[in-house]
Amino acid sequence: MLWIAPAEKDAASTSLEKRLWDAADQFRANSGLKAQEYSGPILGLIFLRFAEVRFAVQRGKLEGAGASSRRGSRIDEPAAYHAEGILYLAAEARFDYLLTLPEMADIGARVNAAMREIEKHNPQLAGVLPKTYNLFTSTLLKELLKKVSEIPATLDYDAFGRIYEYFLGAFAMTEGQGGGEFYTPSSIVKLLAEIIEPFHGRILDPACGSGGMFVQSARFVAEHQKNPAAELAICGVEKTDETGRLCRLNLAVHGLEGDIKHGGNVNSYYDDPHTATGAFDFVLANPPFNVNAVDKERLKDMVGAGRRFPFGLPRTDNANYLWIQLFYSALNATGRAGFVMANSASDARSSEQELRQKLIEARAVDVMVAVGPNMFYTVTLPCTLWFLDKGKASLPSPLAGEGPGERGHPNRRDTVLFIDARHIYRQVDRAHRDWTPAQISFIANLVRLYRGETLEAPKVGSGETAAKLIEVFSPSPLAGEGRGEGELRYRDIPGLCKAATLVEIEAQGWSLNPGRYVGVAPGEEVSDEDFKEQLETLNEELESLNAQARELEQTIAANVVGILEA
Repeated sequence: MLWIAPAEKDAASTSLEKRLWDAADQFRANSGLKAQEYSGPILGLIFLRFAEVRFAVQRGKLEGAGASSRRGSRIDEPAAYHAEGILYLAAEARFDYLLTLPEMADIGARVNAAMREIEKHNPQLAGVLPKTYNLFTSTLLKELLKKVSEIPATLDYDAFGRIYEYFLGAFAMTEGQGGGEFYTPSSIVKLLAEIIEPFHGRILDPACGSGGMFVQSARFVAEHQKNPAAELAICGVEKTDETGRLCRLNLAVHGLEGDIKHGGNVNSYYDDPHTATGAFDFVLANPPFNVNAVDKERLKDMVGAGRRFPFGLPRTDNANYLWIQLFYSALNATGRAGFVMANSASDARSSEQELRQKLIEARAVDVMVAVGPNMFYTVTLPCTLWFLDKGKASLPSPLAGEGPGERGHPNRRDTVLFIDARHIYRQVDRAHRDWTPAQISFIANLVRLYRGETLEAPKVGSGETAAKLIEVFSPSPLAGEGRGEGELRYRDIPGLCKAATLVEIEAQGWSLNPGRYVGVAPGEEVSDEDFKEQLETLNEELESLNAQARELEQTIAANVVGILEA
């Protein structure tokens, strides 16, 4: 299915966040600082502006309450702010105080002192805030403070969060390959959250980067008129200490708190700081792909039913199926997971195929979505979104005579929904794509149709989404479903989606590659881009087979030597 949305260049170019970014980037270009030296401090200033806006609102309330209270004023009591989930700011730690400092003052030292003061009065931020403002000249800091002060104090908290996220994404693009380690594009994260539907419960991201998965989950809850801080318990693991601090800062900007374990050699392969097995309602993640040199000797005691690696360890030197099992094992009996994964994992052979078969036979794989190239800032390769649902295993199976199944697809327990979304996108610029709100809503509602859930219209793009759903999923006269009237109903659409049975999946070598099942829409031809993707997939498979062959060659050689020396 081809759906290419217009780029909307004009709206983007006039946005507040883009104007702020363009100015900040221009300052950086004239400063001689590297992007890595610049990003943390800039995000710290945006955070401080946001914190002061919330602080000022609460201070005003306390001043009003103090005038009529026998206890007197509480405007300088940190507890009076913490009780409302607001950070307390001492006088010398406030944005407006720093903004009015003369250029001849050592502004860098003053901002560093302000960050230390904030941490002192707000223990949840201990060790999180940037304190390298001494690298900036007072002139540069003065310009930056002026520019950040242009963010209106009247903006709602979510708008502040979006500015922060825009800067995270812009820094990810600037830093190139390294940026992918801490940032997943927001449209990918939005679709993950829409499909796993994290309404309430404990949520884990064991490769949490800067925390975008948590922020989007909270936004999903807020859009359904609930309080995210009350509905979600956030837990994360981040190997890089600096990125872990970025995550905690991102949560604070959005008025959230979480238990984020970072730095100190914490590593999700070997460490389980949240005692995760069977403990979470939701898992969201974008782990590093195709990692090698994981020490499997250290994992042997974590293998088996009810443990972190329930299906076993892959023999190949690739961690993809370690991550997949970590996500699966962290879920409780009704838990759902959504994560980004390399395309090669969908078709990997040998021991990885055996592990994939066990996962499929456990009835845990719910939905697979093929994503086209250029959706990420740091790599051009396409990827696949995996969705697990442990609750599927307890659904009735019509094939086993256990009843009619669900209202949506009648046999979801024994099927997997494959979606080919490679040709659904918006071309942002020559090198980057994303999804519009309407496109995200269309894909998410396609999944809801399959599951038999109530459809949801988004606040943005609902008309376009509804029109596309009606066009594709209205009852079909050609299929004997009446005259095209009545409620929307899931059906397989060539070139878009296919609910494949476990028998069909077994016939394909337990492949989870949507392209093998969805096919091509009538009249469509295989494009150059599709051919390139197929060639890349085959090349990945060839490299994997070559690696296995080299391993076998070494094993055989060692065995022959052993026999000859015996």
